[in-house]
Amino acid sequence: MESAEQDVLPFWIFILNSPAIMDGWHETEIRVRYAETDKMGIVHHANYLIWFEAGRSDLCRAKGFSYKEMEENDNALMVVAESYVRYKSPAYYEDVLSVRTRVAEIRSRSIRFIYEIVRPTDEVLLAEGETLHLVTDTSKRVRQIPDSYKELLTVDDRDMAQAFPANQAPS
Repeated sequence: MESAEQDVLPFWIFILNSPAIMDGWHETEIRVRYAETDKMGIVHHANYLIWFEAGRSDLCRAKGFSYKEMEENDNALMVVAESYVRYKSPAYYEDVLSVRTRVAEIRSRSIRFIYEIVRPTDEVLLAEGETLHLVTDTSKRVRQIPDSYKELLTVDDRDMAQAFPANQAPS
């Protein structure tokens, strides 16, 4: 008989079959700083959420916008409503890590990001997780995600790289 823990899967596992899933991961390189470790030289667990934020911010910039632009231009703030981290293996001082981030789900008023943190030197998965963000206005009222950001977040980077500029045929 299997344990109950093996029967419980993270919510994002079920989202991966959703049509709004991006195939590719955005990667952000992080080097573990001394201040991020404990007395044993192991990364403190809270840093993984900070690294998730770094990966998420980099993904948004790679897609063509920043949090600051969303706030200033469209009165749209991405508020963290849920976060989840599963720790698999420790990271240590001076490790170079890859934070892999992708959009798992976009709904009318929320966005779910999923993450993997990997040590590329040995390809060990150190942590995986997700964050759910509600979009609010500056008065903290939940609002719809502006269509322009939905479009930017759902464009597959591979499609963008292969696409021709508007009104230009292949030569």
